[in-house]
Amino acid sequence: MRSIARIPAVVVAGALALTTLTACGGGASASGKDDGKVKIMVGGLDKVIYMPAMLTQRLGYFKAEGLDVTLLTEPAGVQATTSLVSGDVQGVVGFYDHTLDLQTKGKQIESVVQLAQAPGEVEVVSNDAAGDIASAKDFKGKKLGVTGLGSSTDFLTKYLAVNNGLKTSDFTPVAVGAGQTFISALKQGAIHGGMTTDPTVAQIIDKGIGKVLYDMRTPEGSKAALGGLYPSSSLYLNTDWVNGHKETVQKLANAFVKTLKWMSTHSPQEIAAKMPADYAQGGADLYAQSIKSTLPMFTTDGVMPADGPQTVLNVLKAFNPNLQHATVDLNKTYTTEFVKKAS
Repeated sequence: MRSIARIPAVVVAGALALTTLTACGGGASASGKDDGKVKIMVGGLDKVIYMPAMLTQRLGYFKAEGLDVTLLTEPAGVQATTSLVSGDVQGVVGFYDHTLDLQTKGKQIESVVQLAQAPGEVEVVSNDAAGDIASAKDFKGKKLGVTGLGSSTDFLTKYLAVNNGLKTSDFTPVAVGAGQTFISALKQGAIHGGMTTDPTVAQIIDKGIGKVLYDMRTPEGSKAALGGLYPSSSLYLNTDWVNGHKETVQKLANAFVKTLKWMSTHSPQEIAAKMPADYAQGGADLYAQSIKSTLPMFTTDGVMPADGPQTVLNVLKAFNPNLQHATVDLNKTYTTEFVKKAS
């Protein structure tokens, strides 16, 4: 560790309404001191893999730390990252793997709270295509759904194909988002399968329109599909911003670690009850089940798994030409400085 955009219209409107509360650059007042105001873009607020973001707010932990946090949502993690790089937000709750990809492009981003040790992703196939797709070896010629091109679902789908003897050009990735847009694409045959998360997975199985091909919601599933623990959901920020706003970053880490510990001691039903009611589109019971299926992916302390960064690098190098010929300093892609103080 170190020593030292397409935003939905409703979110844009909300962000504009909060302009007076969240000055450009955020986290610092005119006097240069931290003011505790932070905008965080989440790669899909209603996705269970990013549940700690909204849950932290609902539990009141941001407020308890003296923070004024605005949560925004963007269904594709790659677009959330774009918002960070452009300076529209100060932080992102998204996949850690983007920090490696961005380092090769001259951007220094780091995970300060590692929320998850497994991807939480599931590769599903439609019932119509299930007879033709028994493993990633059968992806050739198929249309596979991802949240967005260049997203972590895109990365992982490419890895599964390459790791099973195919080229990334052997299949067609299709950006279909998540939730109802993903389900609709699967039902209508616009895709043969795809990578998504809960609660979308739970709804697909419940509706009987698809089957699970690869399940990476647990550490065991991650190791089987990817060769090791794959740190995924995280709070990441620009390193320069972290170094300039350590007080605010520590408070963010404190809040998120409290949430992770709370999650580890409460039932899926209790967790579901704290979340917005409209997140349970398939019903309360199905939503609680989707949380139960995904809970094993989360850390309890926000600390990066020791071998996780190397697994992520191995996965990305398998198909990403930018990383294949680049030297990545993994120590600069995350820090445990703040979560260890929080613990």
